[in-house]
Order: sequence, then C-alpha cells, then structure tokens
Amino acid sequence: MTSPGELDPLVRELIYIAVSVTNGCEYCIASHTAAASAKGMSETMFGELMVIAVTANMTNCLANGYRIPIDEKF
Repeated sequence: MTSPGELDPLVRELIYIAVSVTNGCEYCIASHTAAASAKGMSETMFGELMVIAVTANMTNCLANGYRIPIDEKF
C-alpha cells in the first residue's frame, strides 16, 4: 500500500516489520527494516517493536490454545 492515508509512513513500516517477523519473511524483514530506519526508526524503537510483536504472538498462541472465550465487553 503506497497511497497516502491516516498512518504516518514510519508507522506503516513498523507494521510491515511486525507482520513480516510474525510470518518469518526474511526478505520483508530486511527491506522494511531498512525503510523504517530511513524514515527515522531508532534501535530503541526496533527493540520495543520486537518485544510487542513477540509478546502478542505468544499471548495469541496461548489464548488460542486454551480456547479462551471472548469477553462480552469486547
């Protein structure tokens, strides 16, 4: 997606990185990490992104494995 939108270009690249890490696509991880760095991503931001992506994957797997029902408030 290259058209303008509500999300800032750096945020778009961060999302691409997180999804690429989740899917294990080395090419996409490399290309979007380079693009995000060019748009201002710091090493600290990259580290925080990795923690969030890995934590989300882990909790998603646990919730799916335990078949936790969706809370009515959601």
